[in-house]
Amino acid sequence: MTQAEILDTVIRFLALLPALTFHEFAHAYSAYRLGDPTARSAGRVSLNPLRHLDPIGTLMILIPKSPIGWAKPVPVNPYNFREPERDLMISTACGPLANLAEGLIAGAILRVVLIVTPLAMLQNSFLVTFLVWLVLINFALAMFNLLPLGPLDGHSVLPYFLPYNQKVAYHSFNSRYGMPVLIALIALPFFGVPNILGYWLYPAYKLAGLVIGASP
Repeated sequence: MTQAEILDTVIRFLALLPALTFHEFAHAYSAYRLGDPTARSAGRVSLNPLRHLDPIGTLMILIPKSPIGWAKPVPVNPYNFREPERDLMISTACGPLANLAEGLIAGAILRVVLIVTPLAMLQNSFLVTFLVWLVLINFALAMFNLLPLGPLDGHSVLPYFLPYNQKVAYHSFNSRYGMPVLIALIALPFFGVPNILGYWLYPAYKLAGLVIGASP
């Protein structure tokens, strides 16, 4: 690895830490507030990254240009909720919403930094690069997790809005094919197949570009 690659990996990892941590914290805290103490009992209502990091997922994050990384899923028992189907959807949606909020806050901080910092000090600025990554990662993580496939958050959000028959069909499909389809979407671009996942993530990158590009 070159020095530039090492620095890029470090900054990307440092930006992923708060993105993943706040995402999982939002799941855990919202589930607790909605009546399920499972995540709280497991110590997951915490902003300590060590409570949420998955060893293998963390190693994947540290690989240069790795397309994926993940944290430990938050344990939830929907039978503890007052309205299980609705509250599961809400607690699940809180993860991507937390990333959206964190990305917007990072973008606002970036704008302030660019306003108050002399131009000469902005070149190769660690802080600016970190904030740009923080915006990009949070928006991409939010959009990625809304995919209704495999174990991603979208698989608990989408069914809530479907009619009963479609809900049953969706759960049947996702239980059999959700994970294989997700893996294929991530892996196929490495074999020259068009990056379908990139089209799904495009709105996140577009929003990130607007937030970052709006900075003076």
